[in-house]
Amino acid sequence: MDGVDQLAPERKKAQFDVDEMKIVWAGSRHAFQVSDRIARLVASDPAFRKDNRAMLSRKELFKNTLRKAAYAWKRIIELRLSEEEASMLRSSVDEPAFTDLHWGMFVPAIKGQGTDEQHQKWLPLAYKMEIIGCYAQTELGHGSNVQGLETTATFDPQTDEFVIHSPTLTSSKWWPGGLGKASTHAVVYARLITDGQDHGVNGFIVQLRSLEDHSPHPGITIGDIGMKFGNGAYNTMDNGVLRFEHVRIPRNQMLMRVSQVTREGKYVQSNVPRQLLYGTMVYVRQTIVADASCALSRAVCIATRYSAVRRQFGSKNGGPETQVIDYKTQQNRLFPLLASAYAFRFVGEWLKWLYTDVTQRLQANDFSTLPEAHACTAGLKSLTTTATADGIEECRKLCGGHGYLCSSGLPELFAVYVPACTYEGDNIVLLLQVARFLMKTVSQLGYGNMPVGTTTYMGRAEQLMQCHCGVQKAEDWLNPSAILEAFEARAIRMSVACAQNLSKFTNQEEGFAELAADLVEAAVAHCQLIVVSKFIEKLQQDIPGKGVKPILEILCHIYALHLVHKHLGDFVSTGCITAKQASLANEQLRSLYSQVRPNAIALVDAYNYTDHYLGSVLGRYDGNVYPKLYEEAWKDPLNDSVVPDGYHEYIRPLLKQQLRNARL
Repeated sequence: MDGVDQLAPERKKAQFDVDEMKIVWAGSRHAFQVSDRIARLVASDPAFRKDNRAMLSRKELFKNTLRKAAYAWKRIIELRLSEEEASMLRSSVDEPAFTDLHWGMFVPAIKGQGTDEQHQKWLPLAYKMEIIGCYAQTELGHGSNVQGLETTATFDPQTDEFVIHSPTLTSSKWWPGGLGKASTHAVVYARLITDGQDHGVNGFIVQLRSLEDHSPHPGITIGDIGMKFGNGAYNTMDNGVLRFEHVRIPRNQMLMRVSQVTREGKYVQSNVPRQLLYGTMVYVRQTIVADASCALSRAVCIATRYSAVRRQFGSKNGGPETQVIDYKTQQNRLFPLLASAYAFRFVGEWLKWLYTDVTQRLQANDFSTLPEAHACTAGLKSLTTTATADGIEECRKLCGGHGYLCSSGLPELFAVYVPACTYEGDNIVLLLQVARFLMKTVSQLGYGNMPVGTTTYMGRAEQLMQCHCGVQKAEDWLNPSAILEAFEARAIRMSVACAQNLSKFTNQEEGFAELAADLVEAAVAHCQLIVVSKFIEKLQQDIPGKGVKPILEILCHIYALHLVHKHLGDFVSTGCITAKQASLANEQLRSLYSQVRPNAIALVDAYNYTDHYLGSVLGRYDGNVYPKLYEEAWKDPLNDSVVPDGYHEYIRPLLKQQLRNARL
């Protein structure tokens, strides 16, 4: 069976140009060519092998990650890769490593919060990896509540230094990736204190380890926080613990773009607006949304291919059994996830544009769209990461028992991905931030303040509060304006209902705490509207390729109508649609699933993932699942010997009724 493409018959059914869809998925022809070339480069290099990860001990696993990171950097230099290509190579290696935090958090923090002089000193060292940096913000006692951080940075005017100190156990830095074993430096967030006055949290560049022998500097206690969820998975990362015992650093290592401390110890705000710091946050959250589409699409690719290979029941006259993908229950669970992966891809693309737009406005001192951009990225980070984590687990279940094997790739993918629901903002906390913004927007509606960006629809609140859905037959749900109106009406009605309930409380904060669950649901409704509207906007563009746009339209409708079905209570209870219209939406969904079915394999092929990157026996491109599963089983160290270690000590005494004499 080796060398035979088991999925070739499925690929022949495709009703669209797969090569053109690959370019749509990648974002551009250039992006496709770069990602394709780099992914193949990594896949063909045995130094990047990863199929044994789940079987390695923690020490072996971590050392192997260090080797891969060093080798990747060597290849980047040898091949003279551009920044874009280097980033693509690191992501194709597909292994969480200290370099993720160096490039993804340490460098952007210095760029965003450092002065020109600090850029000149620190960035060349970081770019050459002559220093390795991490981002030390989260503490044992505080994560989401950054203002509650306890680490202190007290200015000593006698020596022109800051004294960094961990005054309590809970002030220990806890969780930063790369901190435990690899980093030489960190951007440390601490309470800035001058002359007994607390000025709130600020960033400081602190050297942690010697550049000669990597030993911790005096006054620094540092290590790894221990094993995390899953085999392999995020255990390749050295998440660390860090304590300071009156560690002194020069004054010029405070990140001083927004505020400074003078030689005399005076705290001064610079003329650079604080809002500029939000630009970095928008950037980081935009990358998280892009990562969500990537992780979800990997799981969907594995589950879709395996669902086409797997046959169960339904054999007629001794013929083949039914492909699992042909069961409506499988389609009902799988195809909305397939649609979600595309939806998140396109909203991620739009967020890239938003980041550029916000950056340009900030440079021109235009902060008008910032609150909306901040709320929008916070909400989309929450929505996409929650849906992706849940979606990966659903894909594992869609693969039945074999999905539980490490060789399916799904347990490790889930374990690696799931922290995204917590880092860079706990998902519920973020939705509450979105809800605050929505309540503020609703409260200003009557005062001539027109909502901007993704809240523009709120300016039509009066009309949306009154409108009735015009859907009369199932096909009417294929009208984008009918879908959009239903989602807009649901979002504004839920926000207005929350605002009305809030107004009954004399103490607003008390009301906010009491109504938090309703506010979260209103925020979700708003964020789902953004994803649906951006998918619809994408389809208004010119999309070349035979059959590409029609199949994307089908996916867009599946994404939207599945949400209508899932949140039926919202849509019906707010009066946006009737029970009859809900039933018609379901009818239309069933028809859409049938239209996706012949295109399912081609739609996941369009992700263009190599077998190396997918890391799944079930998701192999050629569909040659069973022989490879059998082959994989024999690689387990338990199968190194026929009779297991421990037989003579434990199994034999048990069988021979000699446990009394056994050394247990």
